[in-house]
Amino acid sequence: MKQTKLAIIGAGGLTGKELTGLLAHHPNFQLVHITSNQVDGKHIREVFPDLSHLPDLVFQKHDAAVPTDAHIVLATPNEVSLEKAPEFLGQNRKVIDLSGTFRLHDKAKFEVAYKFKHTKFEWMDKVVFGLPELFREKLKHANFVSNPGCFATSAILPIAILGNLRNQIVGPIIVDAKSGVSGAGGRTEEIQFAYTHVYENFRAYKVLSHQHEPEMEEYAFVGSEPKEIHFTPHLLPVYRGILTAIYIPFAKPVDSSEIQEKLQSVAEREPFLRLYKTPEELELKKVQNTNFLDIGFKVKGNTLAIISALDNLQKGAAGQALQNLNLMFGYPETEGLV
Repeated sequence: MKQTKLAIIGAGGLTGKELTGLLAHHPNFQLVHITSNQVDGKHIREVFPDLSHLPDLVFQKHDAAVPTDAHIVLATPNEVSLEKAPEFLGQNRKVIDLSGTFRLHDKAKFEVAYKFKHTKFEWMDKVVFGLPELFREKLKHANFVSNPGCFATSAILPIAILGNLRNQIVGPIIVDAKSGVSGAGGRTEEIQFAYTHVYENFRAYKVLSHQHEPEMEEYAFVGSEPKEIHFTPHLLPVYRGILTAIYIPFAKPVDSSEIQEKLQSVAEREPFLRLYKTPEELELKKVQNTNFLDIGFKVKGNTLAIISALDNLQKGAAGQALQNLNLMFGYPETEGLV
């Protein structure tokens, strides 16, 4: 059986490593090209010795020639994706971008959130947001996909699957999330993410100013009137996983059985969405190294509290990217993920 060839630009980072490991087990994809300016010239198993099953590849620089029959995964910084995505799309390749560069359709909001000028905004008309539970049919025909952010996924899905119940929300919604260092910025050699700074420690960061906040606002209310979201992340002294508490105010007392029926109906048909009987049952250890998004909820008066948990390197990044790749190329959506 002929395999679909892929290149990962930026394969040396945490997300690139995660996706490389997943693809090594996939029967329909063949990884043929990997890049990293930091480890250029090194063999992949030299860089990732803990993954002995990896393919026989050597890292090249980001600007090295890519095999002409390979499609592209960009696991690159935002500014690199800004240049590389249009370049590869112009070569008639399919592209999935794991950065935040092509997520927001409001240019002004993008430039405030990401703090640089977007010079390729015309491509926003061609991109599909890579959240399969919301945009599955569009993803099946997409040539250009923007993979969602990890925090954004943990908040967008629990809100979006409320469906028409969202019309009763009065807002603002409070999103309070806790992340391991691999989802909070641990990709870089910054001292605040070093072991000595996170061990026996806990803190908030980017309070009400995180770049995923406008992403949540744009996609959580597709098909209904948008509401304001206030988001603050916190840094946990663990490696991977995100636990998110979402507090949703309604105009009138919430019917718990109606919420249960709505969430259950969605969870039953979604392969990576699990609904628990109580929110207290959710734990990071139940989602780490999986592509699942776990949710649980509780009602008190006019307030609905939804707790969600996911692995930021899987459903929050590489696992979701593979889920999207499966859809883009016509393979079973769960292939290589279960």
